Amino acid sequence: MLVVTGNDIPGKRIVKTLGIVRGNTVRARHVGHDIVAGLKNIVGGEIGEYAKLVAESREQSLDRMKEQAEQLGVNAIVAARFSTSVMQAGAAELLAYGTAVVVEDE
Repeated sequence: MLVVTGNDIPGKRIVKTLGIVRGNTVRARHVGHDIVAGLKNIVGGEIGEYAKLVAESREQSLDRMKEQAEQLGVNAIVAARFSTSVMQAGAAELLAYGTAVVVEDE
């Protein structure tokens, strides 16, 4: 499955558009990670625990979006984007969305 942020794919022609596909996940922070993050705020540096949480959330959202696209029978997603929103203190949603298309070689 091709997933691109652009509106087209070089060397491919969009022959059918099936609409928006999306995948999301809602994640909460972990108390242990918050303690480590608090210490990092004092001494500085990357908060690896949060970076890992965000990366895992991004991949899960992307995988869910691709699953929805595969159910539609497409072979590509164009105009892919990510969005985040806070659900409550300590929990956030990560949403992946794009346009499901069928492409062929030019």
